[in-house]
Amino acid sequence: HKVLRIDSRSRVEVTRQPPARGDGSQPWEPVRDAALTSRSLGASSPVGYVFSSPLVPILPAVTRYAAHSFPPGRGVLAGAAELMRRIRTEFRYDPKATVISTPLAEVFEKRHGVCQDFAHVMIAGLRGLGLPAAYVSGYLRTYPPEGQERLQGADATHAWVSVWCGNELGWIGFDPTNDLLVGTDHIVLAVGRDFSDVSPVDGVIVGSRRQKLSVAVDVIPIE
Repeated sequence: HKVLRIDSRSRVEVTRQPPARGDGSQPWEPVRDAALTSRSLGASSPVGYVFSSPLVPILPAVTRYAAHSFPPGRGVLAGAAELMRRIRTEFRYDPKATVISTPLAEVFEKRHGVCQDFAHVMIAGLRGLGLPAAYVSGYLRTYPPEGQERLQGADATHAWVSVWCGNELGWIGFDPTNDLLVGTDHIVLAVGRDFSDVSPVDGVIVGSRRQKLSVAVDVIPIE
């Protein structure tokens, strides 16, 4: 075989409305306590996303980093938004800095990586504080520079974080790569504990090691 091609086409409708960063929310400590005492084992239960997972260990250094955004009594939404902003400003996006197997500790030390790495760092920090955080894989609609036509294939697979903000707000999406609360431009493909739960293609190819992998995603709005 010379080529393996996977072509997927979908039409989706997204109606998500993110809260404002300044919206009031419960202090993070009661949210933490409610998550740890939850008895539900459903897919949306917070307790499944509190503990470490294969690619997201609980690291003291990352927990201390996240704790700066969560002083006593701070709203969970405000704390998560600030942690997201700090990752966006203090980490550098560098596609050549990491691979899928790069340990979280190395990513945190280098402060370089891609969206998957930034999501893992934020998840690790939140879980270290006892707050439920899930890994979300999907697509992101992007916009071309002003005056230029949109480029086909300019979009790519993306990753962000979903944080449980208590029973009232539920799960809220945070995109640390772009410092955005997730709205209608983010299209969810899968949710898991980390990337190992949601890899879009899984398997083994045996060959001559000359293979080349390319990925292209088009997210086109339909009027």
